[in-house]
Amino acid sequence: MATIQIIVLGIIQGLTEFLPISSSGHLILVPQIIGFPDQGMIFDVAVHLGSLIAVTIYFRHDLFALFSATFFSRTKKSNTDNSNLLFYILLATIPAAAAGYLLSGWIEETLRNPLVIAITLSFYGLLMWYADGKGAQRIEMKDMRLSHIILIGISQSLALVPGTSRSGVTMTTALLLGLKRVDAAKFSFLLSIPVITIASVYKFLNIIINDIHVDWSELFLGMLVAMIVAYLSIGFFMRIIRKVGLAPFAIYRVILSAIILYLFYF
Repeated sequence: MATIQIIVLGIIQGLTEFLPISSSGHLILVPQIIGFPDQGMIFDVAVHLGSLIAVTIYFRHDLFALFSATFFSRTKKSNTDNSNLLFYILLATIPAAAAGYLLSGWIEETLRNPLVIAITLSFYGLLMWYADGKGAQRIEMKDMRLSHIILIGISQSLALVPGTSRSGVTMTTALLLGLKRVDAAKFSFLLSIPVITIASVYKFLNIIINDIHVDWSELFLGMLVAMIVAYLSIGFFMRIIRKVGLAPFAIYRVILSAIILYLFYF
């Protein structure tokens, strides 16, 4: 790939991974619109890895609190609000991990196309808009129940379909279940860590096992750009969601869906 393509796609990934507008959809569409050759799933995983590093650094204090609470609850039998949260995050990861293992190959071959992306962008955009306006927004992350975790975990598996947005669908589900906006966003971001980790490890193991030729310098550059931009976009998103909610992102999704349909089918 040309260096400009790597940088552009790294920026797109960093901007869109944690904004509820579908990073995978943008990574598929932009090359087609601009004329870049399809970068393939391996590059997508590399830039997702950059996003993983960014979210881990951004929420490092929350992660430390989660691990500390889990450790002390097991060793000293002292429970805190965060004692079960790490377990809940891992539990919510299981549906997406299982669906990814079983369906990722089929999805990559059949659903990486503009029509699917347009449909999922608009459908989940409208659902997000409804959830943001109608959700009760009274539950904090520490008060989540097991039923909340299971439903959010199942919804996360839907994000395998391009255009859905992992952060978007998990935040939407959390809002429909009554979580506050900031808590829904934070849980969604924390939930991304094991999912992106599993996907990255799985794909890179396939590269090594199948001796697939890759340009590691391209992957590293894409990962680095995505990491820097993603870190900045998380802070931006947390400020926006406190002030205006998810409506601007829902509107963007619907408009982008219409543009895609016009460009590719009219």
